[in-house]
Amino acid sequence: VIRIVRGAVLSEKNNVYVEAARAIGATPLRIIFVHIAPNIMALAIVIMTTLLGTAVLAEAALSFLGLGVPPPNPSWGADINAARNNLPVHIPWALFPGLGISLTVLGFNLLGDALRDALDPRLRGAR
Repeated sequence: VIRIVRGAVLSEKNNVYVEAARAIGATPLRIIFVHIAPNIMALAIVIMTTLLGTAVLAEAALSFLGLGVPPPNPSWGADINAARNNLPVHIPWALFPGLGISLTVLGFNLLGDALRDALDPRLRGAR
C-alpha cells in the first residue's frame, strides 16, 4: 500500500499544477495538503477497502481450517466448517455464513468505489 501511494505522490508532484503552485510561492505543506493529497486519497481509500475485504476472506479461511479465533468466539469460517459434516441435511448452516462473507466483502468494495467517486477531484467535473 505504501509503495503504491508513494508512487502516486511521486507522479503527482511532477504535474504542472504542482509546479505552478511552487512557482507562485506556495509552501510545501500547502502543496501537499491542497494539491497532492486530494488526488491520491481516492487511490488510498480504494486500496484500503479492498484490503479490508481480503482480511475478511483470510480470517474466514483460517477459521475454516481451524487456525482462526478460538471456539467461544464467533467466526463465519468456523460456522461453515461446523456445517460441513451436515451439509446434505442442513444447507442453510453453511449458506448463510457464506452469504455473510460474500456480502461483507462486496459491501467493502462498494464502499471503496463510492468513496472514490465522492472524493476523487478528477471525477467531480464528470457528474
